[in-house]
Amino acid sequence: MQFKHLRNYVCSLLCLLLASVTFAEDKLPEVTHDGLHLVKDSELKALYMKPGASLAEYDKVALLACYVAFNKNWQREYNDEQIDLMSRVTDQDMQAIRTRIAGEFNTEFTEVLTKAGYQMVDKGASGVLVVQPAIINLEITAPDTMTPGEANFAANAGQMTLYMQLYDGKTGDLIARVIDPESVGGNFDVMQVRNSVTNTADEDRTIKRWATILSEHLSKAGATPTS
Repeated sequence: MQFKHLRNYVCSLLCLLLASVTFAEDKLPEVTHDGLHLVKDSELKALYMKPGASLAEYDKVALLACYVAFNKNWQREYNDEQIDLMSRVTDQDMQAIRTRIAGEFNTEFTEVLTKAGYQMVDKGASGVLVVQPAIINLEITAPDTMTPGEANFAANAGQMTLYMQLYDGKTGDLIARVIDPESVGGNFDVMQVRNSVTNTADEDRTIKRWATILSEHLSKAGATPTS
């Protein structure tokens, strides 16, 4: 199967998600519009699986490029609070952040899964789990705009939501979907200096947690890593 059209499909699903999904536990639908069933007692906010599907048959992972989307109103709301024009976030700043986080995602997932023994490949085939990740609703509390003499303080780095779909590499069949909103790093009661270094470290920890959960799900399902 060709996976080049998945990005458009995911983007359309994200629009639906942003418009309609509520993350309260008692509001999550038991069955999605495309027939996936809610898995109870997951470490993730919402994990949906196709009935009868198993992760046990996969020993390889094809990780597609991570799509990154800010909360639609984040830039405007953040800039409205800035007195100094030099502190405002530009479109170029946002693109740089999106590119950085997408790169971090690929790096962290590849490192965790490779360490667990799974072979990373670049296309679907028998025994390959295709992972289509997206980070949505991204908000950064104190983005580092490199303004001279400026120090940003915040209790946490921000928030982001993982929206990830898993496909069978041979058939292209959708077998699972993950939705997991997370606050990123920090202590809500303690203000700390925030910059690109601290933001990246907190983002990496959150992404590594997601990668570890996927690796553990594969292991628990009985998937055998490549020797």
